[in-house]
Amino acid sequence: MTKNSDTQLHTGKDESNSLKYAQEIQSPDDQPERAGRSLATTNHDVIKQWAEARDAKPATVPGTEHGDHLGVLRFDFPGYGGDDLKEVSWDEWFETFDQRKLNFLYQEERKDGERSNFFRLENPDREDA
Repeated sequence: MTKNSDTQLHTGKDESNSLKYAQEIQSPDDQPERAGRSLATTNHDVIKQWAEARDAKPATVPGTEHGDHLGVLRFDFPGYGGDDLKEVSWDEWFETFDQRKLNFLYQEERKDGERSNFFRLENPDREDA
């Protein structure tokens, strides 16, 4: 798996409120301040650990490719109708994630303490991340 050396969040002129109010997570050792807290990271280990804890696989949406580059990045969660997704390697997923300067916004748990599958990929310089 590729390692990202820069674990700082990407910010820009169109930074979303979601990113402004999210707790930044820089390593797998960082913990949310409370259940239901919005979190944000660019750390590959944190993202992979979050996805694997949910049995989610790195994926892309077929038909959204840009030449030989991956299109829209997603995770394929078991039991959530991922038939329309194409599984890709972690290396491909993270290469695209880094090239697009994306932030991973997510939750570990909902406010009620139940595990959350919520995530969003965001590039603060582009509306169509």
